[in-house]
Amino acid sequence: MRAFVVRARAASTDKNTFLASVGEEAHTEILAHVLMNAIFTAQSHRDDVEVYLVIESTKDFSRTVRFQSSELRNIGGFHEQALINMIARALDVSVGMDKEQLRDVDAGMTVETVSFERLVQRLAETYQLYLLDKKGDSVREIELAHDACFLLTDHIPMPKKSWNSLKRLNTQKISLGPKMLFASQCIVLIQNELDIQLG
Repeated sequence: MRAFVVRARAASTDKNTFLASVGEEAHTEILAHVLMNAIFTAQSHRDDVEVYLVIESTKDFSRTVRFQSSELRNIGGFHEQALINMIARALDVSVGMDKEQLRDVDAGMTVETVSFERLVQRLAETYQLYLLDKKGDSVREIELAHDACFLLTDHIPMPKKSWNSLKRLNTQKISLGPKMLFASQCIVLIQNELDIQLG
């Protein structure tokens, strides 16, 4: 399996604020691009991908929206607005949830009030964790694990203090090159590298 965790630090957990933030400072549209590039290929989709969107701008708890590519059914169309609406629907379902509570949203889709830190602790039990970092090892020079989980952020960088806890989880820093890219662009390059290395 391949997993992608995108820490959306600027995106709101309020459905209406989230929808209103498309094209604005929070750039919630990036999350739709993440889903598109993680799950879909030309005329098909990948069956071996999990995507976790950790939405952190909140008055109570972060919301982690999980997508399992092999179980997704009706997504309402292959375009940005349809994918934005899927995320917004999960946020709507999450209203009133307590801490670390899980709800089903649709086939292949859940929402959970779990923090980024707690989520990656759980994922580290199943996956080798990789953190995207310009100073990391070149992705072309390392052998990626079959069960690999890649940690990315929106346009707000990962807090430095997060690295200390990630290091304890045996997280490896990897680099895709010298330029800072959108999370969605990083996912395309990672998928391509995995396709080449693992077939």
